Amino acid sequence: MPTDPRTIAELAHALRGREVTAAEITERCLSAIAERNTTLNAFITVLSDKAREQARRADAELAAGQDRGLLHGVPISIKDLIDIEGTATTAASRVRVDHRARADSTVLARLREAGAVLIGKTNLHEFALGTTNEDSAFGPARHPFDTSRSPGGSSGGSAVSVVADMCFGSIGTDTGGSIRIPSAACGLVGLKPSIGEIPMDGVFPLSATLDHVGPICRSVEDAAIVYSTLRAGPYQSALPAAGTRPLRFGVLRGYFTAKIDAHIESQIEATYERLKSAGVELRDTRVQHASDISNVYSFIAIPEAALHHTKTLEDRPGDYTENVRLRLESGRYILAEDYLRAMRGRGVLIHEVDEAMEDLDGLLLPAMPIPATTIGVPTVRVGESEEQVRAMTLRLTQLFNVTGHPAITIPCGLTPDGFPAGLQMVGHRDQTAALLGVARRLEPVIDTQSIARGGRRPSAAASAR
Repeated sequence: MPTDPRTIAELAHALRGREVTAAEITERCLSAIAERNTTLNAFITVLSDKAREQARRADAELAAGQDRGLLHGVPISIKDLIDIEGTATTAASRVRVDHRARADSTVLARLREAGAVLIGKTNLHEFALGTTNEDSAFGPARHPFDTSRSPGGSSGGSAVSVVADMCFGSIGTDTGGSIRIPSAACGLVGLKPSIGEIPMDGVFPLSATLDHVGPICRSVEDAAIVYSTLRAGPYQSALPAAGTRPLRFGVLRGYFTAKIDAHIESQIEATYERLKSAGVELRDTRVQHASDISNVYSFIAIPEAALHHTKTLEDRPGDYTENVRLRLESGRYILAEDYLRAMRGRGVLIHEVDEAMEDLDGLLLPAMPIPATTIGVPTVRVGESEEQVRAMTLRLTQLFNVTGHPAITIPCGLTPDGFPAGLQMVGHRDQTAALLGVARRLEPVIDTQSIARGGRRPSAAASAR
């Protein structure tokens, strides 16, 4: 076991083997923050003194035989949409810079109970209403491999904090893909559990109907460790034995492959070939009303988001970033009949996704159809057309917020410029643990050159830009 652990599982083993202490690891993370946060802008708030105190307590408890589980003594970052008692939950907005949380969210309470070291609160797209992390009162988080690029959003700071060795895992939120998008862009594992599995109290809402919370980590095993803690409190085994039986997946085509960067497509198709060589049965499948996904999503998410901001949009419109304010204000003009029609469409999509994976272990598709995008550029070239970045980044993730199916993204290669591609694996509703078990079994086939765990880095040219 390495004395320089990279994953939560490795660190948990090292802590119990007395190869390293939580205090030492926490100092390493704080040093990485001090060295790189000015450039990468991953954190809004760093809880240095409290993190050191928690790490010392974890070391003392472990030495005394009090083991709270595999997160005990592990530095974890928190998206600044989630309440930590006594700490501001800014949601990356000037609207909330004076806010102080009166109590921990349930998510935080469970992390505390598990003995995690809460190292700080990460940057995000303001109020989580965006996919690039650009619209933030604190400035954009930046991609660790190329600071001119976005790490994805809205949980961009969370992904950066993990890749840049500032923590061992992060807690993000996902309303249209905000865990899976930055995980795919940064070469990480990001899990959106089934809807309703992780309590949302103490998490500032974007769309109460579509919001999820979940982990961003370096491995499927790490995601399972964090998921289990968030779902049930102290660590319980989250990974049922996946067995050795042949696995069968549906590969989503049609809408899901109609617009995709050629280099991302190449990595995805190569991954499918590796899976088939490993004995996984793949068959093409479709979702009949996939072309309706964007409208169904928008007519639910945007008016629900506007509802949470009614008063501050009236009283403090100038405290929002312009793009987020305009998007929220547009939600106030969506008709009730459009909202209800979208809710009916949601039911149709739920049925069609269930039907598409009938008799299968799940569905496969890219997590993001494009690599990390350039900050400040609203469009991206895909094939022969110029596409909106926001629409492209959401294109392949938002369906599973609408339907509530669990979904995980796993790194599956690099573009020629050294930017990650991510494969998205979707499981049956309310079967997140089963999805994790299968994902862990297939992870060695899918993720052959993990950047996050020390694999090949981007080319020197890409890093230098």
